[in-house]
Amino acid sequence: MLKGKKLKLPEKARKAFPDRLGSLVVGFDDKEEEGDGLGGVYASVIDSGEELETFIPNDGSIGSIKENPVDSVEGLNDKGVNEASDIEFRVKSRREQASSVSILKAIAADEKRSNLEYELSLPQINLEKLQRVASTGLPDGGSLRSTTWKLLLSYLPPCRDLWEKELKENRAKYAKLKEELLLSPSEFTRIKGGDSKSPQGQPAEIGVDGPLKRHEISHEDHPLSLGKSSAWNQYFEHTEITEQIDRDLQRTHPNLKFFSGDSPSSKKKREAMRNILLVFAKLNPAIRYVQGMNEVLAPIFYVFSTDTDEENAGNAEADSFCCFVRVLSDSVDHFCQQLDNSSVGILSTLSRLSELLKANDEELWRHLEFTTKVKPQFYAFRWITLLLTQEFSFHSIMRIWDTILSNPFGVQDMLLRVCCAMLLCIKSRLLKGDFIANLKLLQHYPDIDIEHLLQQRATIQTKTVQIMRWIKDALIISRN
Repeated sequence: MLKGKKLKLPEKARKAFPDRLGSLVVGFDDKEEEGDGLGGVYASVIDSGEELETFIPNDGSIGSIKENPVDSVEGLNDKGVNEASDIEFRVKSRREQASSVSILKAIAADEKRSNLEYELSLPQINLEKLQRVASTGLPDGGSLRSTTWKLLLSYLPPCRDLWEKELKENRAKYAKLKEELLLSPSEFTRIKGGDSKSPQGQPAEIGVDGPLKRHEISHEDHPLSLGKSSAWNQYFEHTEITEQIDRDLQRTHPNLKFFSGDSPSSKKKREAMRNILLVFAKLNPAIRYVQGMNEVLAPIFYVFSTDTDEENAGNAEADSFCCFVRVLSDSVDHFCQQLDNSSVGILSTLSRLSELLKANDEELWRHLEFTTKVKPQFYAFRWITLLLTQEFSFHSIMRIWDTILSNPFGVQDMLLRVCCAMLLCIKSRLLKGDFIANLKLLQHYPDIDIEHLLQQRATIQTKTVQIMRWIKDALIISRN
């Protein structure tokens, strides 16, 4: 009847942070995919261009088709056209709705960018307001995220008039640290002018006729010395660390052009990141470098290097070092194995996460702890020590960090709330799973709407937040 007639369908539509360099130095449900707007029945029955054939029951129950075939065919044609029109209308309606949502999002983004630019232009930055804005996400591109992160980490003071002075001093301090810690003893001496220039700054005269003079060196100060106080011995001790850092940097976000490749630009970026990690390792001999620190550094270095302000981008290495130190300020003990069982160690932090889950969803806590016996040590160790940098896409990491860094009670407090929210967002799947299924799910966290995750985080209360609210309420009452 209808064979040969094709129906063409439309296409698918803060806790205080360190205020100086070297302050850490020891001794110094899965959702099913929505349809394309055609509706499940139509999508499965009618494909674009598919030939339709009529179906006539054997019992002849549709007598009208036999009695007047022409009228029946016309009726079916009209019905098919109406169905197609209805489908086309719904597709168009959904596209219009999606377009309206996109326009509203673009307007909201422009408004946020304008508000943020205004706040950062004020002589005195309102940090409390800046924290509120940053917690909802910062615009990509430009200098806004770079400047805001520096303010949130107290690298820049609230007073704009002091920015130039602070940046100049901190960048000079980092340059001095590199000179003292990364150069070999002979290079350091040569740069200081001890063996190449006279006191007046002119090249030292070299006798032509007489024998060459050797530099005086002590027993402790030569490249083969094994003495603990030898500068050369200390220099060579970090060779192995340098090699480990280089291996890890080669594996840092290899899918992103910014970090990968053999171009001079890529090599220069990896060299800058190696300098940062090596200086940190030498300043913190009890911790040194721990594999994974490169992942924590990556978002900071990327944001500062892509700053559209050329002077800031040119000093990304120094600024990244200072802020890297601040980010690790309240979690650096997690990298020290000797402190694992202490009150500041990683096991204590994992215990806090378990308590937080119990306080917010005891059913899920019992299922993980007792039914499936999936302990936080099996999945959350990486979440916490690497600040979630291995669990999400790079763009999502920066969005999550906007919220984490904006917390006035410190990075760890907000990080634990986000980790707890990650568990709650996949609660239904976890309750259905056994040990193996849940372990695999948590070690390979599924794709999720980041905004939904962070909204879930907002519903989670920690003891720190509760105590601060009690204090605030008490102050209000006392004033009244």
